[in-house]
Amino acid sequence: MSETSTPTKPSALFVCVHNAGRSQMAAGFLRALSDGAVDVRSAGSMPAEQINPVAVQAMLEVGIDIRGEKPKVLRPETVEASDAVITMGCGDACPYYPGKNYQDWELDDPAGQGIDAIRPIRDEIERRVRGLLAELGVEPVA
Repeated sequence: MSETSTPTKPSALFVCVHNAGRSQMAAGFLRALSDGAVDVRSAGSMPAEQINPVAVQAMLEVGIDIRGEKPKVLRPETVEASDAVITMGCGDACPYYPGKNYQDWELDDPAGQGIDAIRPIRDEIERRVRGLLAELGVEPVA
């Protein structure tokens, strides 16, 4: 009897300081566009109390609901369990993880900004998530 191996699902971790806007939007896009083909996590080096409500509004405009997300603390084991680690413009507040598929996406911080300022951030995050899917070899569902 021959052994068969089951390919493991790729995983991605999005990290920003507060895990309340950029990383949550990226995680929402990756979940929606991969339709479960990628394990998605997000975390923050200093998590906020809640998700940025204007980021939630911006994502609802494109049909993605991130209201159920809660900011999470970045833990070493979460990094170790991730194939790709993407920091979201948080500079020295986000650690670098050598040996991982590591990317730093320089993005404006949506904290304290209105919807008109957050929409372009959201759209840039979607563009980058689509590129990440291609790198992971996953075809987007939409």
